[in-house]
Amino acid sequence: MSTPHLASGPDGPDALRPLLDTVLDALRAGSRARGGPLPAGGPDAVARQVRDAAGDLLPETGDPDALRTLVTVLAAGAADPAHPRCTAHLHGPPLAVATAADLAATVLNPSLDSWDQAPAASELETLVTGVLAREAGAADALVTTGGTESNLLAVLLAREARGGSLRVIHGANAHHSLPRAAWLLGLPEPVVVPAPAGTLDPAALDAALTRVPGPHLVTATAGTTDAGLIDPLPDIAARCAAHGARLHIDAAYGGTLLFSRRHRALLTGLHAADTVALDLHKLGWQPAAAGILTVKNAADLAPLRHHADYLNADDDTAAGLPDLLGRSLRTTRRPDILKIAVTLRTLGRSGLAALIDHVCALAREFAALVDHHPRFELYAPPTISTVLFRPTGTPDGTLAAVRRALLTQGHAVLGRARIDGRLWLKATFLNPAIRSDDLTALLTLVEGHTPR
Repeated sequence: MSTPHLASGPDGPDALRPLLDTVLDALRAGSRARGGPLPAGGPDAVARQVRDAAGDLLPETGDPDALRTLVTVLAAGAADPAHPRCTAHLHGPPLAVATAADLAATVLNPSLDSWDQAPAASELETLVTGVLAREAGAADALVTTGGTESNLLAVLLAREARGGSLRVIHGANAHHSLPRAAWLLGLPEPVVVPAPAGTLDPAALDAALTRVPGPHLVTATAGTTDAGLIDPLPDIAARCAAHGARLHIDAAYGGTLLFSRRHRALLTGLHAADTVALDLHKLGWQPAAAGILTVKNAADLAPLRHHADYLNADDDTAAGLPDLLGRSLRTTRRPDILKIAVTLRTLGRSGLAALIDHVCALAREFAALVDHHPRFELYAPPTISTVLFRPTGTPDGTLAAVRRALLTQGHAVLGRARIDGRLWLKATFLNPAIRSDDLTALLTLVEGHTPR
């Protein structure tokens, strides 16, 4: 039998070129077949289409057309984050230049668990994490798969710095990964502080820090999942300093506001944190995954040090080979840093700021449309790029059914959030290609599907 072509090596580019044409043609065909932000028909219809296209996934004899077939059905059955009516989640369309860089990383396939597998990638990661750490007022940063891993690492580092009796204190608005991290690490159940306006209440935090025996890890949020709100970071940082508590800020959504001169003041107080979670696959337009955890005190990373002779033998390290094993809980680790580096260098601070400022402006424009519409209710002006809204007078059950109808018909992808005991539709604007008429069309579509 002939050996299948490899993607890397001197002949890799020639082998890839026709396959890339196949993939691009299949993506275009699948997108046209879908025709909207989401495939129509709901879960059963999509499952049937995938099963029919996949056929026998381990045939006796291979199918040379499998790439075209499966990419086409995947694209036809995708939720397209680049479609103007796909606004449900913190999952934006990736930049073309970042996606191209990610292809290069995939082709070269280095693993950042030892220098001999990733000589250039390990140095590039050192450079980029240094830049991002300084941006957040930190000494060092690790690459993660996103906010969930970053939050887990932050709690782990706090436990190792302060001891196994550490009490995690977070707002009722915190991401679900934080109490889960405490559970995974065998810590006491976290103390939940009220967030009456969607943000952590500093006075209630102060009371909890006074009442609950330490040591403490306080976690604040800069960009909540439900409403995109930012906790009062300076006040929280001051309460932590007064009580000697460690502070972690989950800025997976809002952290990249640091790049915007117009919006970075929203993150005042971030630099006081011991650790900060950032996600560049959210408001940074990277293909997933692209998470960062910044660390103010580099010595806090010492507990991650780990020895495996085949990866970081003592004599190799003494001879000058970088020890990469303590840079993650993972062993095999792809070079996600390449796409981030390419994006930072290609767009620069001003280019990233322009994208951030634009999607935030889109959110304000949509909120104004809602606010001025007699049949809609706005939850609050957007802090970042998330807008919560609902048709006036619509019961929660009806509202949930409207959202599901839009999903199953393939017309729009809107999120949902329950705040103050009420259900709201959620639109998160991460697509800089959306236009004003797209915003009007989205609101009109929801109005047309809401029974009166």
